Amino acid sequence: MYNAKSLKAEEFISDQEIKETLAYADANKDNISLIDEIIEKAKLGKGLTHREASVLLACENEEKLQEIYDLAKKIKEDYYGNRIVLFAPLYLSNYCVNGCVYCPYHMKNKHISRKKLTQDEIRKEVIALQDMGHKRLAIELGEDPVNNPIEYVLDSIKTIYDIKHKNGAIRRVNVNIAATTVENYRKLKEAGIGTYILFQETYNKESYESLHPTGPKHDYAYHTEAMDRAMEGGIDDVGLGVLFGLEMYRYEFAGILMHAEHLEAVHGVGPHTISVPRIKRADDIDPSAFDNGISDEIFAKIIALLRVSVPYTGMIISTREAKEVRAKALELGISQISGGSRTSVGGYVEEEPEEDNSAQFDVSDRRTLDEVMKWLIDLNYVPSFCTACYREGRTGDRFMSLCKSKQISNCCHPNALMTLKEYLVDYASPATKEAGLKLIERELLTIPKEKVREVTIQHLKEIENGQRDFRF
Repeated sequence: MYNAKSLKAEEFISDQEIKETLAYADANKDNISLIDEIIEKAKLGKGLTHREASVLLACENEEKLQEIYDLAKKIKEDYYGNRIVLFAPLYLSNYCVNGCVYCPYHMKNKHISRKKLTQDEIRKEVIALQDMGHKRLAIELGEDPVNNPIEYVLDSIKTIYDIKHKNGAIRRVNVNIAATTVENYRKLKEAGIGTYILFQETYNKESYESLHPTGPKHDYAYHTEAMDRAMEGGIDDVGLGVLFGLEMYRYEFAGILMHAEHLEAVHGVGPHTISVPRIKRADDIDPSAFDNGISDEIFAKIIALLRVSVPYTGMIISTREAKEVRAKALELGISQISGGSRTSVGGYVEEEPEEDNSAQFDVSDRRTLDEVMKWLIDLNYVPSFCTACYREGRTGDRFMSLCKSKQISNCCHPNALMTLKEYLVDYASPATKEAGLKLIERELLTIPKEKVREVTIQHLKEIENGQRDFRF
């Protein structure tokens, strides 16, 4: 029985409802009048239901697809402007007790190098990330109650926030750890985390249980209901994601939108972010063993439709994807990307030897952060390290109200320009600095409120004179 307001996983992610949705989409994929009606609704910028979006996903009419792509680009610009937020993952430990068949951290993998960073090693990793210019991290680690208890995570967060090196500082720590208890989520909230991120991997319960044959992650309901416990524990911002390639993509697409609808229905606020990883080659993992892989074209279609369906959410693409794929994704709605990433434990201080592999997956985009920054600037995007909303208490429904009212240009855009200026002054190569300063001059003219523009210009001058961390 489908019920978006239910707190039971199998009711707010109803297998029957998804199958009926896919059948409805198949029956209406050539129904142009219905497709036009759905597109017109999407133009209002209020989003689409999982069933409406699934009809568009099934549609193969090239003219209508182009309309969807054009609309996705416009909605992204309306809600997020041309800002692209940058972050880096920080892998603390790859010890894990689960048996996930798609992940090299699985317990039976005896030839992966198992590592866990000490607090001193974390400090060195963070300083290396600060020296690159990063201000936002997402910490990652396997599920292991002995090696990776919640106390280790909390100690690590404190270590990260306490490190001040030259002009560097990590201002936001997002956390991607296994589903846990309300009590532990409260502890994470008290530690000052940004977004709590947890990928569902697949919303198909039968597939989920076969892909997670052993370990605590085998419990589909406990995992799927984690975001409700996180919000009960006081965490305002949560991030969803599926691992495309494990299950049929249309099933996953409907499932993730149903999860977003559930969070809105129960908590009054949808996901802060949605991530779109695809399964990649890794130690002991061959992605060709999974027969649900999706093409770049389907991947782009999914991204565009997620953007028009959940217009307010941040959308993330990582260095799993190559430069060309990421460029297309940016056009269609992505608002956050990682840069200069390492997916090995302790990989920032010193790149890991190939024979000593602790990485979770192969990185496709191996460019440095500065190369990614220059690339974004050349594409006329504003690279941003902004953390103002989180630190000013604009999280959860307060951030969503700001985003939905489209006030980004008077708040987030100036903040982005100031964090970009910090990067240019402190870390950029000469070519990136030159291009970035020209971009800032152009972008200042797009700030609609004259007073905001004047204050931004003043702060930009103060950054040149050594001051840091201004925010609206």
